[in-house]
This record gives sequence, C-alpha cells and structure tokens, in this order.
Amino acid sequence: MGQDLYAGKLVRVKAVDSQKLAEALSHWGRDSEYWRLLSTGPAGLYTVKGTKEWLEKSQEKDPPSELIFEIHTLDDDRLIGETGFDGIRWQHGDTFIGIGLGERDDWGKGYGTDAMRVMLRYAFTELNLHRVSLDAFEYNPRALRTYEKVGFKQEGRARQFMLREGRRWDLIFMGITRLDWQAIQNGE
Repeated sequence: MGQDLYAGKLVRVKAVDSQKLAEALSHWGRDSEYWRLLSTGPAGLYTVKGTKEWLEKSQEKDPPSELIFEIHTLDDDRLIGETGFDGIRWQHGDTFIGIGLGERDDWGKGYGTDAMRVMLRYAFTELNLHRVSLDAFEYNPRALRTYEKVGFKQEGRARQFMLREGRRWDLIFMGITRLDWQAIQNGE
C-alpha cells in the first residue's frame, strides 16, 4: 500500500477521543481570538460534559452527516486542533469542511495547511466525494492563503456579512472539486 491516508508531513488526523477532545475544545473556546476565527458568534464557555455529549451524538448517525477528527502533530503526537466534514450529502458527493487549531503557538507553522491536504485526500480518495466547500472570514487572511494553497477557489461572497471590531466584513465562499484536486496532484 501507499502512504498513510491519515498522515501528512506535519500532522496526522485521528478518530475522536470524545473526552480528550471535549477537554481541549472547552479550553480553546475560552480564547476569544480562536473563537473569532472559527465562528460568527461570540466566544462562549462550553463545558467539557456538554461538548463530550455533542461529540458523541454527532458520531451516532448512519450514514454519518458529519465526520470529526482530531489533529495531532507527527513529531510528538500532541493534540493541536480539530477538523471535520459537516453536512455530508452522500447522494451528491458534497460536503462542507471546517478546521480549527487551538493553541496560538501552533498558528502559522503549516499544521493547518497539512491537515487540510490530508482531509482533501481522504475526501476524494476514500469517501469518493466530488466537492468540498468552506467559508472563511475576510479578516482571516492566513486561513484564506491556506485554502488557496491547497487548491480551493473563491466562488463568491456575502458582502458585509458580519460586524467585528466596529467594521463590516465579508464572508467568502470557497470550493474545490475532485478534478481540481487531481490536477494539483498531477502537477497541472
């Protein structure tokens, strides 16, 4: 067999340990900057118990409409984030992807880009999906660069979608198809 489907050059995505991830998400959620980059809502306090219950419930559907993974560093197996597919529409081969790196010290080191590459490989070669979509906030240029680097293309925007820091910001819609991804893999 070829390379490890779940590993990149810097990270490995793993099945969720609901207790461990719930503790991490509860901790990371207290960082307003992390939350600001991940959600349109205000930072909130999410309990470990409630987050664990949500994680476990999300994994019960068959077929699943969402798949959640932990992101771990390859060098020391440290849990640094989470990623997953949400709203999987199996009949259309379509899903939405999200990603969050929890610790600020891990931002800007390539972990998110590597995790996104792993997830796209998994989506297109293992799940047989045709399209992966996401949205990103205009005020998060680091995320936009990451998504473009792995092959996502901007497809539209909701102008003046949200208010942050006394200013209106756009929500940018992006997508990648299996054909786009295959062209990148083939060096086209």
